[in-house]
Amino acid sequence: MDAVEIIVPVSMFISVVAIAYFFFYTRNKERLALIENGADAKMFQTRTNKTGVLKVGMFFVGIALGIITAGMLDAFTTIKEEVAYFSMMFLFGGSSLILYYYLNNNKKNEED
Repeated sequence: MDAVEIIVPVSMFISVVAIAYFFFYTRNKERLALIENGADAKMFQTRTNKTGVLKVGMFFVGIALGIITAGMLDAFTTIKEEVAYFSMMFLFGGSSLILYYYLNNNKKNEED
């Protein structure tokens, strides 16, 4: 076994753990300093985005429709396979995100 095959995964794992540790350590220190200076602790509560799952779901449905459409384009036209798959995946995936934006924007307007 080559030494690189062992060193690279171990160093990647150590790097990820170190980044996560320093992120949470500095975030905790920052929050404690703000609380000591009189900041309200409620400012640290995050609001959940309930429509995030809809966004991801619409995106994956768009990608799936793009793959299906690309398969049909590949079978029935002279478009190259790579061009058909990449273009349809981006087209349908992007279209689903645009549709999500408009749906979410309409929902926010109705709530206001």
